Amino acid sequence: MARDRFLKQSLGSLYSSIKQSRILVVGAGGIGCELLKNLVCTGYGHITVVDLDTIDLSNLNRQFLFRHSHIKKSKALVAKEAAGKFNPNVNIEAHHANIKDPQFNVDWFKSFGIVFNALDNLEARRHVNKMCLAADVPLIESGTTGFNGQVQPIRRGLTECYDCQPKETPKSFPVCTIRSTPSQPIHCIVWAKSYLFNELFGVSEDQAADLDHSEDSENAIEIENLRQEAQALQKIRSAMGSEDFPRQVFDKVYTQDVERLKSMEDMWRTRKAPTALNFDELLPQSESVSPDIANQDQRTWTIAENVAVFNSSLNRLSARHEELKATTESDDASPILSFDKDDKDTLDFVASAANLRSVVFGIETKSEFDIKQMAGNIIPAIATTNANTAALCVLEAFKIMQQKLEKASMVFLTKSTDRMIAREPLQPPKPDCPVCGNAQARLATIPEKTTLEQIVEQLLKAKLGYTDELSISTDVGIVYDPDMEENLPKTLAELGIKKDIFITVRDEEDANTKVNLVLAISEMDDNTFEAPYYLIPETIIVPLKANATNGTGPATNGDVAAVTAAPAPVATKKRTASAADLEAEPATKRGKLIESAEIDGANGSTKDNEPIVLDDDGTILLD
Repeated sequence: MARDRFLKQSLGSLYSSIKQSRILVVGAGGIGCELLKNLVCTGYGHITVVDLDTIDLSNLNRQFLFRHSHIKKSKALVAKEAAGKFNPNVNIEAHHANIKDPQFNVDWFKSFGIVFNALDNLEARRHVNKMCLAADVPLIESGTTGFNGQVQPIRRGLTECYDCQPKETPKSFPVCTIRSTPSQPIHCIVWAKSYLFNELFGVSEDQAADLDHSEDSENAIEIENLRQEAQALQKIRSAMGSEDFPRQVFDKVYTQDVERLKSMEDMWRTRKAPTALNFDELLPQSESVSPDIANQDQRTWTIAENVAVFNSSLNRLSARHEELKATTESDDASPILSFDKDDKDTLDFVASAANLRSVVFGIETKSEFDIKQMAGNIIPAIATTNANTAALCVLEAFKIMQQKLEKASMVFLTKSTDRMIAREPLQPPKPDCPVCGNAQARLATIPEKTTLEQIVEQLLKAKLGYTDELSISTDVGIVYDPDMEENLPKTLAELGIKKDIFITVRDEEDANTKVNLVLAISEMDDNTFEAPYYLIPETIIVPLKANATNGTGPATNGDVAAVTAAPAPVATKKRTASAADLEAEPATKRGKLIESAEIDGANGSTKDNEPIVLDDDGTILLD
């Protein structure tokens, strides 16, 4: 009996489409392992998996494709081999790489039928969301938090994208709490991760994401002292690679800085003063510590053990930094290292530095395992949640492949005694979304030959109807506005605009303002360079913003299909996953139309003989 006999019976005509499809899975962790297994067993013909991480001991309790012998190996490569055994007829391609690498450009994304996101961080999710919108490829977004899971199908111009709903930003801490008066282990961890690590191997503390100066306006003197400390560390940074480097860093942050804080007596009238550490006293004890101590990450280290790991990690990171510096062009900026919870060198440094900081201030120290979770904002994962979420991803993908988007749903998985799975209808794109609320197109050109003036005059003004009031920007900044005409004669390449770069065109007119136009740059063959550019699609229409038409026209996503495909719903309100989502509701109430009235959003009154929509909880939104 053929192994796919029951698949054919279950899926019918859909099975042939599945067998010929090309699928991308971004992430091979908790959800990714389950998802990859499901896709392979379903018979998807070609699957590509991309993951940057390597396998850690803490992964093995839920990422079932991996074994103890796989620790330190690539997740993507091992997942390919393990999942391939479920169905040898499926072609699996694996990349141990960052999905944000230049090789994974818009053209590459466009080669897939569906993209599945199985990621664990906000930045990468947003990047994949942007790339799928640019490539016009369906995306199945998913995530889990403990017992809760969520699956969101995304289709350009037809549904909300990942950024349509605001996401909770990571918690920030006032800089003076972090740098002068820590009282909790998390304060010391943020100090080690976002301040000390960055000052030595990354960017300045003023750019650190977890430090917040907004509440410190009354502490100007202390802020200036902290700035001077940062400048002193920058001088110590020049000693990187020398034998004395760990001593200099230790003396600066655990002796000199602490003594300065102790001298501020008013600060310690109501709290315990810090205790400075002495490197020469602790060094002999640390030298007798086993080199294997850094692998004992589930117990709390002693002071001597923390000093040993601190010195060892500093030497390892210094060697990496110097190696990067040697391979970097002399004209380039100094290379930087970034903290990664799965990077053993950076984690060892942050864990030991945070624990020594805790000792100074009399705060409880933590094991490296606990610090990894706190520094990486990790919420413990549940294997069954990952499995159920991955299964829901595949079921929603079936609807996308059958061109039945109206049957797809936003799915929530919640721990409850009442209702485990809650569904919500997919919502149309938000007109004010900074990502999908824009018009999207691709601009094929030769950056070395095309000037900015050709783009402005021939494309934007003559073809797309822009006026003189417009601006053009990249991720680096603005390259053109009416006051920057000196850039017009320059080529795109001279302005740093090249293949796979996104540029944003903003209409600065006060009236009849167009939505932002996002152009993904791609290169065309030099032999076909008859015109300076061509657009994909050529028939793009950049619509007006919703408020630019006084309510008489919808805001759209910029391609022709989107103009009529996703009309805004009347009087509906999107709900978030909550206990209310778990209550059973009569199916007849969902999406029911009443032909007697329409809500007038301006004054709350109704108009006869026009439809209104009941929200799926049965209530009519009047105001």
